[in-house]
Amino acid sequence: MINPLDAIRNCARHAEPRRHIVLAEGEDPRVVEGSLLAVRNGLAKITLLGDEITVREQLRAQIGDAAAPAGLGVIDPRTSEHADALADALFERRNHKGVDRARAARDSLDPLNFAALMVHTGLADGTVAGAVATTAQTVRAALQMIGKHPDAGAVSSFFLMVLDPARHGDKAGTYIFSDAGLTIEPTVDELAGIVQASADSFGLLVGEAPRVAMLSFSTLGSATHPSIDKIIAARDLARAARPDLTIEGELQFDAAFVPSVAASKAPGSAIEGDANVFVFPSLEAANIAYKIAQRIGGATAIGPILQGLAKPANDLSRGCTAEDIRDLIAVTVVQAG
Repeated sequence: MINPLDAIRNCARHAEPRRHIVLAEGEDPRVVEGSLLAVRNGLAKITLLGDEITVREQLRAQIGDAAAPAGLGVIDPRTSEHADALADALFERRNHKGVDRARAARDSLDPLNFAALMVHTGLADGTVAGAVATTAQTVRAALQMIGKHPDAGAVSSFFLMVLDPARHGDKAGTYIFSDAGLTIEPTVDELAGIVQASADSFGLLVGEAPRVAMLSFSTLGSATHPSIDKIIAARDLARAARPDLTIEGELQFDAAFVPSVAASKAPGSAIEGDANVFVFPSLEAANIAYKIAQRIGGATAIGPILQGLAKPANDLSRGCTAEDIRDLIAVTVVQAG
């Protein structure tokens, strides 16, 4: 069985031309290490943002006096040749909100904004942050500087959850948990949009047909509650918009994941206990579930990965490792196409 992360890395490695990913938190040692891994693995060209002396010191701590590998650069927003152009770009995007040119010049120097503006203006293909910044800070910069894709219903997020063959047997593989990082209480329309976007993200990143389970504490009418009504309404909207997708709900997790349970609880279900995309009714449920799967279940969790933006920008967990950063760089490259 091919490791799903290896498949994503291979896809990133073969992108033509080589994609350019900018990391806003270049002063963090994990970000430097993850960037070195990404460049050495041939995944992308990388730019690290931050105080140049501090970033170079972090590089030196990891590679000694050796030259930085080809494809790894450093930009200090305060001295960058692009500073004026990116300030202009921020003014164009935010002047309707009362941002004047002086404030645009100041705000554009924030590394999160600077990185997202590089993506917006085509200086980079994607950005990754969140090792230091909060999700709210990272997502705010992406939304304000890059913006929503015109065809997206809303911006949402997901985690890629990778199960290992040695531990998880015939259930090994890659799954999506959504929305585990952004939309706290999705409306019916937002939930339907999350279903469609998550299915498309699964197809793009994993290369397999998505089978979407909309999760609840009920399975196909075993309980009644307004939250279940919302799931059913969102399911019907998503099915009407995308008849090409396999979407089932409401389902309890075991009925969506275990074929024998599905046969008992949900006979005739299109999922048949073999879902690979799990859409949760709230951020609370999804966030708890992914952390349990990661910390108790031994799954590898990559994300939160954003979907619905005009161009790729992704958010790390503040507990991330260098390997997590490398892998999210690879995901961002694949999203960039």
